[in-house]
Amino acid sequence: MARILEIKIPHDKIQDAAWIRDRIARMNGLKASDPFSYIILRRNIDARSREVQYVLKVELRMPGEDPASSPVREREWPRLSDGPPVLIVGAGPCGYFAALHLLTLGIRPMVIDRGKDVQARRRDLRAIQQFGQVNPDSNYCFGEGGAGTYSDGKLYTRSDKRGDIRNVLDWLVQHGAVEDILVDAHPHIGSNKLPPIIAAIRKTIEDRGGNVHFETRLEDMVIRDGKIVSAVTNKGTIDTCQIVLATGHSARDVYRMLMERNVALEAQDFALGLRIEHPQSLIDKIQYHCDFRPDTLPAASYSLSCQVEGKGVFSFCMCPGGLIIPAATAPGEIVVNGMSLSRRDSPYANSGLVTSVDALDFKPFHKEGILQGMYFQASVEQAMFRSGDGSQKAPAQRMVDFIRGTESKRLPDSSYIPGLFAARLDELLPAAVSQRLRKGLGLMGKRVPGYLSEEAVLVGTESRTSAPVRIPRDRNSCEHPTVKGLFPAGEGAGYAGGILSAAMDGVRVAEALAASLRA
Repeated sequence: MARILEIKIPHDKIQDAAWIRDRIARMNGLKASDPFSYIILRRNIDARSREVQYVLKVELRMPGEDPASSPVREREWPRLSDGPPVLIVGAGPCGYFAALHLLTLGIRPMVIDRGKDVQARRRDLRAIQQFGQVNPDSNYCFGEGGAGTYSDGKLYTRSDKRGDIRNVLDWLVQHGAVEDILVDAHPHIGSNKLPPIIAAIRKTIEDRGGNVHFETRLEDMVIRDGKIVSAVTNKGTIDTCQIVLATGHSARDVYRMLMERNVALEAQDFALGLRIEHPQSLIDKIQYHCDFRPDTLPAASYSLSCQVEGKGVFSFCMCPGGLIIPAATAPGEIVVNGMSLSRRDSPYANSGLVTSVDALDFKPFHKEGILQGMYFQASVEQAMFRSGDGSQKAPAQRMVDFIRGTESKRLPDSSYIPGLFAARLDELLPAAVSQRLRKGLGLMGKRVPGYLSEEAVLVGTESRTSAPVRIPRDRNSCEHPTVKGLFPAGEGAGYAGGILSAAMDGVRVAEALAASLRA
């Protein structure tokens, strides 16, 4: 019978397989030469003490028992040629994993996306980075793979209640991701590694009978007697009785279209603020208690949160060894996000620094209504843009100056390629948001000595943390309560918050849709 062990090892032994085997043997009264086998199920870092350690969860099997083997579970998909397809709007993780799961159930998916394929998308990312040109259909948010493809590829989720996490990770490994994501406590693929994985998933969908169409934007839906009849796109009408709506949290035109069609929506609170950037060496020193990070430890990350005036202030989407990127989805706005390449070897560390916002924050800026959060979000992004020179240069302020309420005379170097300019972010943000962020930074600085640094810079604005609108659905059937055949899914519908949770929600919705077809 397999035994599950937890062992702690010094960080400088993590690549020494013989040392780890000997440690496992001694913990179980064995010799390293004994014919036992083991696999690592989980790998985490414990940096609470000055001696940083790895914590390994290990499965041990003895002679006579089935040997421990690779944890990867392969999946086969049937090849389909007949049957009407289910339309999936959005080729992000939610849409693509919904398509994969439908294939396993013998249902043919048709995926459409307003953006371009993962390779062609690169040209539009270069245009926004180098020339400040924003393509509203192809950018860091829209296009094959969704927002996560070129903005980090972190595979974090706070809850396994959303679905089978392992199933999604297995599929990623099967399509080219490294097996490390199966064991790391905070798995990460990297924006340089994700594109071929995304392309491989598309190939599976197409090879097994599905279809994927790019530069195909959903513009309307035909609804008769409370049922989906067809989808209207910029390239024509698609007859369909089922639509999985997985358009992501930035598809404002989709929310407006649903409002015009009297499809029930709900206002949703979200979080808004800034992105903060430190030297990675400073974060390493704080977290690992050393002047220089050894090669056996990854770039250090952090997670901070506190309560201010009854609302949360917290770090979000932390990118160690990463870059700040321009994430606007329309001309005339400044939005920033973070990303890391697989090696996480940039000299900078960045994270969102945001606070929860709700109707009390929205009301002074917009009339009451379901879309008021969306318009509030847009107004902040547009204010950031108007403060600049009409390019994608972003307004910035040293952290200490933000707290003091003064303009920065000089800004530190930054990873943000379009460039920064000094501005009073504390005045560009709504006053209540600035106040909560200022107080939150003070509390975080007391908790983490060294975090409040002259070298840290704040960049505006971090606003696309989640959808400001929720599209309701039945808890069990995942179908919209008033529109039969409409299956809201993923981040854009308000049911996910990242690559992994969006993928799991896509699987869940696909399962529910299949059940409705069988009924």
